[in-house]
Amino acid sequence: MKLYSTKNHHLSVDFKTAVFNSLPADNGLYMPTTIPVLDENIIAGWDKKSLPEIAFDLAYALLKDDISAEALKAIVDDAANFEAPLHPLADDVFILELFHGPSLAFKDFGGRFMSRIMAHFLKEEEKEIRILVATSGDTGGAVALGFLNVPGIKVTILYPKGKVSLIQELQLTTNGNNIEAVEIDGTFDDCQAMVKQAFHDEELNAKFNLTSANSINISRLIPQMFYYANTYARLKQQFEHITFVTPSGNFGNIAAGMLASKMGVPIKQFIAATNSNDIVPQYLKTGVYTAKPSVQTLANAMDVGNPSNFVRILDMFDKDKTKLEAAFDAVAFDDDAIKVAIKEVYQEKQYIMCPHTATGYLAVKEAKAKNQLDKHAYVVLATAHPCKFPDVFEELHIPYEVPAQVAELYHKAKHQIVMDNSYQNFKDYLLSQS
Repeated sequence: MKLYSTKNHHLSVDFKTAVFNSLPADNGLYMPTTIPVLDENIIAGWDKKSLPEIAFDLAYALLKDDISAEALKAIVDDAANFEAPLHPLADDVFILELFHGPSLAFKDFGGRFMSRIMAHFLKEEEKEIRILVATSGDTGGAVALGFLNVPGIKVTILYPKGKVSLIQELQLTTNGNNIEAVEIDGTFDDCQAMVKQAFHDEELNAKFNLTSANSINISRLIPQMFYYANTYARLKQQFEHITFVTPSGNFGNIAAGMLASKMGVPIKQFIAATNSNDIVPQYLKTGVYTAKPSVQTLANAMDVGNPSNFVRILDMFDKDKTKLEAAFDAVAFDDDAIKVAIKEVYQEKQYIMCPHTATGYLAVKEAKAKNQLDKHAYVVLATAHPCKFPDVFEELHIPYEVPAQVAELYHKAKHQIVMDNSYQNFKDYLLSQS
């Protein structure tokens, strides 16, 4: 697969280069030069295939020139070795539970796939990779567990002080070995800006082989297509149209769904559900994209004031707002609405949604009030296990289950480096390491 930069369509690099560089030198994002469209017969047979088998079809169409079929199948089977079940809330509304992996968040799909892709390529050469990653909540835990003890890779995770839940912080700070956590006195946007600046710092790049595990890395985006396609396969006999509703922060998850759609997966519409960080909904209303400082909300993994992956979405639609709006909508909800939605679904359905999933549920209610279509299903992506947000459910007096792997975290010691949001201090810290 060849890839270009969203800022330079004449650029051409191979997949391995894009994986280890993460960002082009011009600070764009990598996108496939050609998006292959799957044969209709392959898609038609998906209802008889498992999630890993469907995942392989998608990954092989993109990566067949970069990785052998045998090696890619082993990577996919190992990375996507947990279920993504559908929970029906109504006859035409489903919750897609993406929190059954090791870190209890949808980002396990991306983190596990990326770590195995890197390990595959690193077998061919003797060098150590330094991964820098910013997290607003769930990315860090998925990356930490995905890369823990992977030979030849050291991971540095930046997270905003006081803006992730306790469980999310424990998932970042209790690993040790090749995983280190840096607590930044600032916002997620500060963390993300520091990581991006490091990638373009000549002095750092002369010393380290730097790359990212954020969704800016194309190898994080590819595996997030898998569950969109698998869900379509599960529902296609019952419904003619499917709308996916994706809680969105950095917009990588929904960009992956749109990439799957471009590859031929028949998806009617995408709706991005956001919290009070409503940059993209405002863009659709005004036609003006205005980044702004993020604000803290209950749905903290979506507290992003300048979502990186939205440029990929615009690129897929030729930066044409009219084309984009034919397949995409974005809506925003505040904390009060999120709490009402959580209580409503628990009382009516005895089902517990995390705050992010609640934004998706609210988006479905709004969409259904506008459109009444026959044989139309709405699928809300449940991006994190409710146990990651104990304060929310304790306030709402809703009991929730704590999985064994989470309960164990409370007995582990935290280890983190505390730092202000000065890039120079972060750079000096990295340079001080051997």
